[in-house]
Amino acid sequence: MKVLTDDQVKAFNRDGYLLVRGNFSNEEIELLGRASREDKAMDQSAAAVDDGKGHPVRLSAWNHPGDGIYGMFARCRRVVDAVEQLLEDEVYHYHSKMILKDARTGGAWAWHQDYGYWYQNGCLFPDLVSVMTAVDRATRQNGCLEVLRGSHKMGRINHILSGEQAGAAMEQVNEAVKRLELVYCELEPGDSLYFHSNTLHRSAQNNSEFPRWTLISCYNARHNDPYKDSHHPRYTPLAKVDDSEVLRVARERFSGNGSGGVDFVDFKKIDKSAKSLSAPSET
Repeated sequence: MKVLTDDQVKAFNRDGYLLVRGNFSNEEIELLGRASREDKAMDQSAAAVDDGKGHPVRLSAWNHPGDGIYGMFARCRRVVDAVEQLLEDEVYHYHSKMILKDARTGGAWAWHQDYGYWYQNGCLFPDLVSVMTAVDRATRQNGCLEVLRGSHKMGRINHILSGEQAGAAMEQVNEAVKRLELVYCELEPGDSLYFHSNTLHRSAQNNSEFPRWTLISCYNARHNDPYKDSHHPRYTPLAKVDDSEVLRVARERFSGNGSGGVDFVDFKKIDKSAKSLSAPSET
Protein backbone atom coordinates (compact mmCIF):
# COMPACT_ATOMS: atom_id res chain seq x y z
CA MET A 1 0.00 0.00 0.00
CA LYS A 2 1.32 3.43 -0.98
CA VAL A 3 1.50 5.69 2.06
CA LEU A 4 4.12 8.24 1.05
CA THR A 5 4.01 10.51 -1.98
CA ASP A 6 6.65 10.31 -4.70
CA ASP A 7 8.04 13.63 -3.47
CA GLN A 8 8.42 12.27 0.06
CA VAL A 9 10.31 9.23 -1.19
CA LYS A 10 12.58 11.48 -3.27
CA ALA A 11 13.21 13.69 -0.24
CA PHE A 12 14.20 10.66 1.85
CA ASN A 13 16.56 9.39 -0.83
CA ARG A 14 18.11 12.86 -1.19
CA ASP A 15 18.38 13.83 2.48
CA GLY A 16 18.63 10.52 4.32
CA TYR A 17 15.59 11.31 6.47
CA LEU A 18 11.93 12.24 6.21
CA LEU A 19 9.77 14.01 8.79
CA VAL A 20 6.08 13.11 8.89
CA ARG A 21 4.14 15.52 11.08
CA GLY A 22 1.18 14.19 13.08
CA ASN A 23 1.81 10.57 12.18
CA PHE A 24 0.04 9.57 15.40
CA SER A 25 -2.88 11.30 17.10
CA ASN A 26 -2.75 13.07 20.44
CA GLU A 27 -4.71 10.29 22.12
CA GLU A 28 -2.49 7.56 20.68
CA ILE A 29 0.64 9.31 21.91
CA GLU A 30 -0.80 10.21 25.31
CA LEU A 31 -1.67 6.55 25.92
CA LEU A 32 1.75 5.40 24.72
CA GLY A 33 3.44 7.86 27.05
CA ARG A 34 1.32 6.78 29.99
CA ALA A 35 1.88 3.08 29.29
CA SER A 36 5.65 3.41 28.97
CA ARG A 37 6.07 5.58 32.06
CA GLU A 38 4.00 3.14 34.13
CA ASP A 39 5.86 0.11 32.75
CA LYS A 40 8.05 -1.13 35.61
CA ALA A 41 9.61 -3.81 33.41
CA MET A 42 10.75 -1.16 30.94
CA ASP A 43 12.26 0.94 33.70
CA GLN A 44 14.03 -2.01 35.27
CA SER A 45 15.44 -3.23 31.94
CA ALA A 46 16.78 0.17 30.88
CA ALA A 47 20.50 0.33 30.25
CA ALA A 48 22.35 3.43 31.43
CA VAL A 49 25.39 4.31 29.33
CA ASP A 50 27.62 7.14 30.50
CA ASP A 51 28.15 9.86 27.89
CA GLY A 52 31.63 10.61 29.17
CA LYS A 53 30.52 13.67 31.11
CA GLY A 54 28.69 11.98 33.95
CA HIS A 55 25.25 11.95 32.36
CA PRO A 56 23.59 8.58 31.65
CA VAL A 57 21.94 7.67 28.38
CA ARG A 58 18.99 5.40 29.24
CA LEU A 59 17.17 3.12 26.81
CA SER A 60 15.13 -0.07 26.80
CA ALA A 61 14.95 -2.32 23.74
CA TRP A 62 12.99 -5.34 22.54
CA ASN A 63 13.33 -7.51 19.46
CA HIS A 64 9.81 -8.75 18.76
CA PRO A 65 6.93 -6.25 18.69
CA GLY A 66 4.27 -8.37 20.35
CA ASP A 67 0.52 -7.74 20.44
CA GLY A 68 0.39 -4.93 22.99
CA ILE A 69 0.56 -1.17 22.67
CA TYR A 70 4.24 -1.11 21.65
CA GLY A 71 3.60 -3.72 18.99
CA MET A 72 0.73 -1.79 17.43
CA PHE A 73 2.93 1.26 16.93
CA ALA A 74 5.57 -0.90 15.25
CA ARG A 75 3.21 -3.05 13.17
CA CYS A 76 0.66 -0.49 11.92
CA ARG A 77 0.39 -0.01 8.19
CA ARG A 78 1.02 3.74 8.27
CA VAL A 79 4.56 2.97 9.44
CA VAL A 80 5.42 -0.40 7.92
CA ASP A 81 4.01 0.35 4.47
CA ALA A 82 5.94 3.62 4.43
CA VAL A 83 9.20 1.86 5.30
CA GLU A 84 8.55 -0.72 2.60
CA GLN A 85 8.15 2.10 0.09
CA LEU A 86 11.48 3.56 1.18
CA LEU A 87 13.35 0.24 1.07
CA GLU A 88 11.44 -1.15 -1.93
CA ASP A 89 11.01 -4.54 -0.29
CA GLU A 90 9.15 -6.40 2.41
CA VAL A 91 10.54 -5.46 5.81
CA TYR A 92 10.66 -7.09 9.20
CA HIS A 93 10.93 -5.71 12.71
CA TYR A 94 14.64 -5.56 13.59
CA HIS A 95 14.01 -4.15 17.06
CA SER A 96 12.36 -1.26 18.90
CA LYS A 97 13.61 0.90 21.73
CA MET A 98 12.34 3.60 24.02
CA ILE A 99 14.81 6.41 24.62
CA LEU A 100 14.39 7.64 28.18
CA LYS A 101 16.04 11.06 28.04
CA ASP A 102 14.90 12.41 31.37
CA ALA A 103 14.80 16.05 32.43
CA ARG A 104 18.14 17.53 33.58
CA THR A 105 19.87 14.15 33.55
CA GLY A 106 19.50 12.67 30.06
CA GLY A 107 22.93 12.25 28.51
CA ALA A 108 24.28 12.96 25.06
CA TRP A 109 25.17 10.55 22.27
CA ALA A 110 28.12 11.01 19.93
CA TRP A 111 27.92 11.19 16.14
CA HIS A 112 27.17 7.75 14.77
CA GLN A 113 25.42 5.76 12.07
CA ASP A 114 23.10 2.95 13.09
CA TYR A 115 24.66 0.78 10.39
CA GLY A 116 27.99 1.32 12.10
CA TYR A 117 26.61 -1.04 14.76
CA TRP A 118 24.34 -3.25 12.70
CA TYR A 119 27.07 -4.05 10.17
CA GLN A 120 28.62 -6.08 12.99
CA ASN A 121 25.39 -8.09 13.24
CA GLY A 122 25.74 -9.62 9.78
CA CYS A 123 23.71 -7.13 7.73
CA LEU A 124 25.59 -6.91 4.43
CA PHE A 125 23.75 -3.83 3.18
CA PRO A 126 22.63 -0.59 4.86
CA ASP A 127 19.04 -1.32 3.82
CA LEU A 128 17.50 -0.51 7.19
CA VAL A 129 15.29 2.36 8.32
CA SER A 130 14.53 3.65 11.80
CA VAL A 131 11.28 5.39 12.67
CA MET A 132 11.54 7.78 15.61
CA THR A 133 8.18 8.86 17.05
CA ALA A 134 8.11 11.63 19.63
CA VAL A 135 6.36 10.78 22.89
CA ASP A 136 7.38 14.14 24.35
CA ARG A 137 8.15 17.38 22.55
CA ALA A 138 11.72 17.26 21.26
CA THR A 139 13.59 20.58 21.08
CA ARG A 140 17.15 21.84 21.01
CA GLN A 141 16.83 22.51 24.73
CA ASN A 142 16.01 18.92 25.70
CA GLY A 143 18.38 17.17 23.32
CA CYS A 144 16.52 16.55 20.06
CA LEU A 145 18.05 14.45 17.31
CA GLU A 146 20.56 16.22 15.05
CA VAL A 147 21.33 14.90 11.57
CA LEU A 148 23.69 15.79 8.73
CA ARG A 149 21.55 16.13 5.64
CA GLY A 150 22.71 13.79 2.87
CA SER A 151 25.32 12.04 5.01
CA HIS A 152 23.87 8.62 4.16
CA LYS A 153 25.53 8.95 0.76
CA MET A 154 28.96 8.85 2.40
CA GLY A 155 28.66 5.12 3.04
CA ARG A 156 29.56 3.36 6.26
CA ILE A 157 32.15 5.07 8.48
CA ASN A 158 34.29 3.10 10.90
CA HIS A 159 33.03 3.23 14.47
CA ILE A 160 35.35 3.30 17.44
CA LEU A 161 34.62 2.27 21.02
CA SER A 162 35.47 5.01 23.49
CA GLY A 163 34.47 4.46 27.10
CA GLU A 164 30.90 3.16 27.13
CA GLN A 165 29.92 4.56 23.74
CA ALA A 166 30.87 3.75 20.17
CA GLY A 167 30.90 6.63 17.73
CA ALA A 168 31.86 7.34 14.13
CA ALA A 169 35.52 8.14 13.42
CA MET A 170 35.77 11.90 13.88
CA GLU A 171 38.19 12.52 11.02
CA GLN A 172 35.41 11.88 8.51
CA VAL A 173 32.70 13.41 10.71
CA ASN A 174 34.59 16.69 11.11
CA GLU A 175 34.93 17.02 7.35
CA ALA A 176 31.28 16.11 6.80
CA VAL A 177 30.19 18.84 9.24
CA LYS A 178 32.00 21.39 7.05
CA ARG A 179 30.17 20.34 3.89
CA LEU A 180 26.72 19.18 4.95
CA GLU A 181 23.80 20.97 6.58
CA LEU A 182 23.24 20.29 10.26
CA VAL A 183 19.51 19.85 10.93
CA TYR A 184 17.90 19.95 14.38
CA CYS A 185 14.95 17.56 14.22
CA GLU A 186 12.52 19.26 16.57
CA LEU A 187 9.38 17.16 16.96
CA GLU A 188 5.94 17.53 18.43
CA PRO A 189 4.37 14.51 20.15
CA GLY A 190 3.10 12.18 17.43
CA ASP A 191 5.56 13.33 14.76
CA SER A 192 7.68 10.58 13.20
CA LEU A 193 11.15 10.87 11.69
CA TYR A 194 12.19 8.17 9.21
CA PHE A 195 15.96 7.96 8.73
CA HIS A 196 18.42 5.85 6.79
CA SER A 197 20.81 3.58 8.69
CA ASN A 198 23.84 5.43 7.28
CA THR A 199 22.59 8.91 8.20
CA LEU A 200 24.99 10.53 10.67
CA HIS A 201 23.16 11.68 13.78
CA ARG A 202 23.72 12.61 17.40
CA SER A 203 21.85 14.13 20.33
CA ALA A 204 22.91 16.56 23.04
CA GLN A 205 22.37 16.33 26.78
CA ASN A 206 18.99 17.24 28.19
CA ASN A 207 19.73 20.15 30.52
CA SER A 208 16.12 21.34 30.47
CA GLU A 209 13.27 20.68 32.87
CA PHE A 210 11.38 18.73 30.19
CA PRO A 211 11.82 15.00 29.43
CA ARG A 212 12.41 13.80 25.88
CA TRP A 213 11.13 10.25 25.49
CA THR A 214 10.96 8.77 22.00
CA LEU A 215 9.93 5.42 20.55
CA ILE A 216 12.19 4.13 17.79
CA SER A 217 11.23 1.13 15.68
CA CYS A 218 13.89 -0.23 13.35
CA TYR A 219 13.23 -2.28 10.24
CA ASN A 220 15.41 -4.42 7.99
CA ALA A 221 14.67 -5.35 4.39
CA ARG A 222 13.94 -9.02 3.75
CA HIS A 223 16.72 -9.21 1.14
CA ASN A 224 19.15 -7.99 3.83
CA ASP A 225 18.55 -10.96 6.13
CA PRO A 226 21.72 -11.17 8.29
CA TYR A 227 24.11 -13.97 7.44
CA LYS A 228 24.76 -14.74 11.11
CA ASP A 229 22.91 -14.71 14.41
CA SER A 230 23.17 -11.77 16.81
CA HIS A 231 21.16 -10.28 19.65
CA HIS A 232 18.70 -8.87 17.06
CA PRO A 233 16.58 -11.23 14.95
CA ARG A 234 17.15 -12.51 11.47
CA TYR A 235 14.25 -12.36 9.02
CA THR A 236 10.98 -12.89 10.87
CA PRO A 237 7.73 -12.23 8.97
CA LEU A 238 5.96 -9.16 10.31
CA ALA A 239 2.18 -9.26 10.66
CA LYS A 240 0.92 -5.79 9.83
CA VAL A 241 -2.16 -4.41 11.55
CA ASP A 242 -4.68 -1.80 10.46
CA ASP A 243 -4.02 1.70 11.74
CA SER A 244 -7.17 1.59 13.85
CA GLU A 245 -5.60 -1.15 16.00
CA VAL A 246 -3.18 1.35 17.54
CA LEU A 247 -5.90 3.23 19.38
CA ARG A 248 -8.02 0.15 20.10
CA VAL A 249 -5.19 -1.73 21.78
CA ALA A 250 -3.92 1.42 23.49
CA ARG A 251 -7.34 1.96 25.08
CA GLU A 252 -7.53 -1.69 26.10
CA ARG A 253 -4.22 -1.28 27.90
CA PHE A 254 -6.03 0.77 30.51
CA SER A 255 -9.40 -0.98 30.48
CA GLY A 256 -8.18 -4.13 32.20
CA ASN A 257 -8.38 -6.15 28.99
CA GLY A 258 -4.96 -5.34 27.59
CA SER A 259 -2.38 -8.05 27.00
CA GLY A 260 0.75 -8.77 25.02
CA GLY A 261 3.88 -7.35 26.59
CA VAL A 262 7.39 -7.55 25.19
CA ASP A 263 10.61 -9.25 26.23
CA PHE A 264 13.18 -6.55 26.87
CA VAL A 265 16.79 -7.00 25.76
CA ASP A 266 19.20 -7.89 28.55
CA PHE A 267 22.05 -5.50 27.83
CA LYS A 268 24.31 -7.29 30.30
CA LYS A 269 24.54 -10.18 27.85
CA ILE A 270 25.64 -8.03 24.91
CA ASP A 271 29.35 -7.99 24.15
CA LYS A 272 30.46 -4.34 24.19
CA SER A 273 34.12 -5.00 23.49
CA ALA A 274 35.93 -3.14 20.72
CA LYS A 275 35.47 -6.23 18.54
CA SER A 276 31.69 -6.09 18.77
CA LEU A 277 30.30 -2.59 18.38
CA SER A 278 26.83 -3.97 18.02
CA ALA A 279 24.80 -2.74 20.99
CA PRO A 280 21.61 -0.80 20.18
CA SER A 281 22.38 2.89 19.82
CA GLU A 282 20.71 5.80 21.55
CA THR A 283 19.52 8.47 19.15
